[in-house]
Amino acid sequence: MTDLQDLYQEIVMDHNWKPRNFHKMETPTCSSHGFNPFCGDTITVYASIAEEIITDVSFEAAGCSISKASASMMTEAVKGLTITDAKTVFSKFHELVTQTGNAYEDDASLGDLVVLAGVRAFPTRIKCATLSWHALKGALEDEDTVSTE
Repeated sequence: MTDLQDLYQEIVMDHNWKPRNFHKMETPTCSSHGFNPFCGDTITVYASIAEEIITDVSFEAAGCSISKASASMMTEAVKGLTITDAKTVFSKFHELVTQTGNAYEDDASLGDLVVLAGVRAFPTRIKCATLSWHALKGALEDEDTVSTE
């Protein structure tokens, strides 16, 4: 196994077994429910926004390890960002996991998220990795429900 594969497994399993920000937020400013009809993963993302800054973000989910780990990592990545910056990270992450080549793999702004670049080798898992991100974007754009389709 390569070092990147080892790191991928370690980080993904850690976020799956001990997801960060995994709870229903009591008084969110916005939220959105996401569904992946291909595999049945579901997620609800909650966010609190103050003066265009994501002050808190959490999620509830039922799904695979990739889906849950990506959601956990997403909450850590966007907390404290402006809405505009969070949407930029969404775009970079989406390109990272969907484009061939080394799109954003060296981008320090993505931090540990780069380990999820490996999902692009498994097209059916891309929707698992991006579900929480689509739900976050939906919450920020006042969409109650989003789908990976």
